[in-house]
Amino acid sequence: MTEKLFKRLDYAVGWFTFLVAATVYLLTIEPTVSFWDCGEFISSSNKLQVGHPPGAPFFMLIARAFAMLASGPDKVALMVNSFTAIVSAFTIMFLFWSIVYFAKRMIAPNEDYTVGKTIAILGAGLLGALVYTFSDTFWFSAVEAEVYGFSSFFTAIVFWAILKWSDEKDPIKENRWIVLIALLVGMSIGVHLLNLLTLPAIAFVYYYKKFKPSTLGFIITTVISLFIIAMLMWGIIPGVAIVASKFELFFVNSLGFGYNTGLIIWAILAFASLGISIYTSQYSKNKTLNYIFPSLAIILIGAPFISDSTILNILILGACIAGIVYLASRKREILNLIMLSFTMVMIGYSSYAIIVIRSNANPPMDQNSPDDVFNLLYYLNREQYGDRPLMYGEYYNARFEKYEKTTPVYVKRNGEYQIVSYKQKPTYKKSDCTVFPRMYSPEPKHIEYYKEFGGIKNTQRRPTFLNNIKFFVNYQINWMYWRYFMWNFAGRQNDIQGHGNVIHGNWISGIKFIDNNRLGDQDKLPDYLKENKANNKYYMLPLLLGLIGLGYQLFKHIKDWWIVTLLFILTGIAIVVYLNQTPEQPRERDYAYAGSFYAFAIWVGLGVLGIYELLKKVSPGVVAGSVATLITLPVPYIMAKENWDDHDRSNRYIARDFAYNYLISCAPNSILFTFGDNDTFPIWYAQEVEGVRPDVKVCCLPYFASDWYVDQMKAASYDAAPMPLTFERPKYEPSVRDIVHYAYRDIRKDEEHISIDSLLNFIANDDISTQRYNDDTFYLYPSNKYYILVDSAKVVDNKTVKPQDAGLISTRINADLDRKYLVKNEMMMLDFLRTNDWERPIYFTSIGGSTAVGLDNYFQNEGFAYRLVPIKSSSRGRIDRDIMYDNLMNKYRWGNMNDPNIYIDHTINRTTTVVRIRENFSSLVLEFAKVGDTVKAKNLLAKCEEIMP
Repeated sequence: MTEKLFKRLDYAVGWFTFLVAATVYLLTIEPTVSFWDCGEFISSSNKLQVGHPPGAPFFMLIARAFAMLASGPDKVALMVNSFTAIVSAFTIMFLFWSIVYFAKRMIAPNEDYTVGKTIAILGAGLLGALVYTFSDTFWFSAVEAEVYGFSSFFTAIVFWAILKWSDEKDPIKENRWIVLIALLVGMSIGVHLLNLLTLPAIAFVYYYKKFKPSTLGFIITTVISLFIIAMLMWGIIPGVAIVASKFELFFVNSLGFGYNTGLIIWAILAFASLGISIYTSQYSKNKTLNYIFPSLAIILIGAPFISDSTILNILILGACIAGIVYLASRKREILNLIMLSFTMVMIGYSSYAIIVIRSNANPPMDQNSPDDVFNLLYYLNREQYGDRPLMYGEYYNARFEKYEKTTPVYVKRNGEYQIVSYKQKPTYKKSDCTVFPRMYSPEPKHIEYYKEFGGIKNTQRRPTFLNNIKFFVNYQINWMYWRYFMWNFAGRQNDIQGHGNVIHGNWISGIKFIDNNRLGDQDKLPDYLKENKANNKYYMLPLLLGLIGLGYQLFKHIKDWWIVTLLFILTGIAIVVYLNQTPEQPRERDYAYAGSFYAFAIWVGLGVLGIYELLKKVSPGVVAGSVATLITLPVPYIMAKENWDDHDRSNRYIARDFAYNYLISCAPNSILFTFGDNDTFPIWYAQEVEGVRPDVKVCCLPYFASDWYVDQMKAASYDAAPMPLTFERPKYEPSVRDIVHYAYRDIRKDEEHISIDSLLNFIANDDISTQRYNDDTFYLYPSNKYYILVDSAKVVDNKTVKPQDAGLISTRINADLDRKYLVKNEMMMLDFLRTNDWERPIYFTSIGGSTAVGLDNYFQNEGFAYRLVPIKSSSRGRIDRDIMYDNLMNKYRWGNMNDPNIYIDHTINRTTTVVRIRENFSSLVLEFAKVGDTVKAKNLLAKCEEIMP
C-alpha cells in the first residue's frame, strides 16, 4: 500500500471518529443549564462577564461566539453545550491520529504499509479513540458547558502537534510547528492550566529527535521541562500582574496619573520589547541589541518574580540573561525561535485582558472585581480559596504560633492606591510540621478521615510521617485517583459519592470473584444501588487492553513509551500531589485527571497491536490485523451500552426549572439569599440568560463576606434595586472585620437582648469595637442577643403578612446568636436586616445554619424558597397553605422528572433535595387535611405522583 493511500485512509478514519463522537455528544448533551459551574460559565459567556477565579477568558470568548448563534435566550445553553460537545469530538479525532503515530513507529517505521499493518494501525487508533469517547469521565465533561472538554482539546491538539513536528524534516516547517504549539499553550491558559502538564512529554519528543539519548540528557530534559512549567505557572502568569503592578503603583501614586496608566505603559513596553527582540535576533548584526531587548522582555514579563526570595530572583534573572547572551552570540536562530515562541505564549495569554476590560465595565457578575492589576493578581492566584501546604507545612493538630504579614492589600482611594491591610500567613511550631504534608486541615470531619486512612491511633499525640504517607497512598492516590481511573477502564459501582465505604462510588468490574472479594457480595445490595444507572460493568476489558498496549510499547519502542508515560503521570499522579486534597470533597473530582485517562487510552489503542503481533505468528498479516481489530471493537460497544443511560442528558431541564422555581417563588422586588454553587449558578443563569425575574436581587451568602461582592450588592442590577446597606466601605474592606469577636470570654445566657441598632452601631464604631493586641487588630461585638422591632401595620400593608395572620405577628423578635464570633457575611446580613426594616421581601433557598443569624424560627415555607416573616414557628418553617399550593400546583416547573428516560443522578438527588420536595407535598397535604380540605389534599398527592412517580 502506498503512503499516499495510507494517509487518505488515516484522514478518513480520523474524521470518522470525529463524526461518531460529535453525534454521540450532540445526542446526549443537556439542552439547557447543568448543575455545578455550568450556569456561571454560560452566564459569563453570554454577556462576557467575569466568572470565578482564575477565570476562563478564552473559553468565554469562543462560547460567546456559539451563544450568538442561538435562536433565542432559551437556546443559549444548548449552543454553549454544543460548543463543548464539538471540541470534545475534535479531541477524539486528535487522539486517533496520535495513536496512529505511535502505532506506525512500532510496526511500520519504514512506512512499509502492508494491508495487514494498515488494518492493525487504523484499528488501534479507532479502538483507543472510541474507548475514550465512551469513557465515563470524558463523556460527562463533553455534554455540559464546562472548561474540561475544551481543556482536553488543547491537550490533544498540542500533543498531536509535537508528534507532527517529530515527523517534519524541513527545519523551517519544524519551527512553525513549535510556534503553533506555543500559541496553543498560551491560549490554553485562558481555558485551564491542565494543558501545561503536557510540556514535559513535548520536551522529550524534542529531545529524542534532536539528541542522542543518555542518562544525563534525560535528567536535563526533565529539569528543563519542569522549569518551563514553573516559569509559566509561577512566573509568567502571576509575574505579568506583579510587574505591571509595580508600573501601576509608580505611575499612579508617584507621578499622579490616572488608574491603569501603568498597566497600559507596561503592556506597550513588554510587547514592544518582544517584537524588537524577534526582529533583532533575526536580522540585526548588533549583538548588544540581541542581549538588551530579550533581557528587557524577560524582566517585563516577570521571570525573575517566580519566588519571593530576592536571592533566588537574582539567580533566575542572571540565568536567563546568561542564556540570552550565549544564544545571541552562538545560536541566534534558537534565540529567535525562543523569543517568537515566548511572544506567541503571551499573545495567547493576552485573552486575560478581557477580564480586566469587562471588570471595568462593572457587569452584574464581576467576581473578585479584577479591574486593576492588584485585584487581577489576587484573581489569578485564586486567593479567595485559601492556601494549602505542598512540600513543607503543618499537620492538622499543629500548634499555632502567630500570623506573619505578607503582601499589602491595595484599594483605590482618592485617586491613588492605598494600603488598607496586609495578607497574613499563619506559622506553626516546627516540631508540628513536616515535609510533604498531606494531613493539614484542622476540621474535625477531616481529622476522622486522616485517622482512618492514615492508620493513626487514638493514643498518638501527633501523626508520624508514616501516617502521612499512608493517608497519601490510601486516600489521595487510591481513593481520589485510582478509583477514578478504574471507573473509566474497569467499571463503576454507582454514581453516589463515596467517602471510603464499600457501597458508594467504588469501581467494579462485573467479574464477581474480583468485586465480591473487595466490596462484599454485590448481589446483596439493595435494589436502588443494584439498579443505579451508573452501575456500569466493562469486565476490565479496556484495562486489559491498556496493559497489553503499555507492555507492547515498552518492549517495542521505549522512547515513545517514556513520552506517553510522562503524559500519563504528570496529568495524573502529579496532579494528586499538587492538589493535596482534603477528605470529603463537595463532589467527585475525576474530571481533573481526564488528561491521564487520555494517555492511557493511547495504550488501550496500542493493545490492538500487541494482539496483532501474537496473531501474526499463526496467521497472515491481513487476517491478524482484521481479527485483532474485530475482537477488540466490542469493547467500546460495551462501554457505550453501559454508559449511555447515565450519560444521556437529552430532554433534562431540572437545573433550569428548579432555578426558575426559586425565582418565581419570590414576591416583587425581593432579595433572594443563596448558599452555594448548585442553587446560585443555575439561578444566575435563569436571570442573566433567560431573563427570569430580573427584579429579584440575588445575593450569594458565601460571597457576601467579600468586599467586592458587598460593593456589587450595593449597586442596582437589571430591574433589581440595590440592597440597602449602611456600612461604608472602610468598615468591610479586606482584612477589616473579617471576623468580629464576642466581647466576653464566655457566652452569657442570662444577658439582656439589645436592639439591632445598638449591636451594629457598636460594631461600626472603630473607637470602641477595635482592639489591638501584639500588633494584631481585633473587632468586637457586645452581645449575643439582639431584638428587632416589627411594625405590625407596615408588614400587613406591604403584604409580608396576610391580614388574617395579623394576630400571629411578633412585634418584637428576640434572636440569639449563641456564638463567640460573627463572620463578615453575617455582619452584613445584620446590617441589611436593620436597614431593610421589612420593606423588601426576603427569601432564602434553604434554612438552618449560622447565616440565619438567630432567626431560625421566623421562616415561612412557600414551596422552594423560604420567606422571612415576623411570625414565630418551628425551625422547619411555617407553611402558608394558599401560596404553597398555588406554587406547587400551578407555577412551578419540574424538569421532566416524570420521564422514565430522564436520569435523576446523585447530583440532582442531593442538590435539589428531591426528598424535600416530597416532604413539602406531604406537609402541605397534612395542612389541608387538618382543616378538612380533602380535595386539595388529594390534588397535591396526585400532582406529586405525576411529577415524581
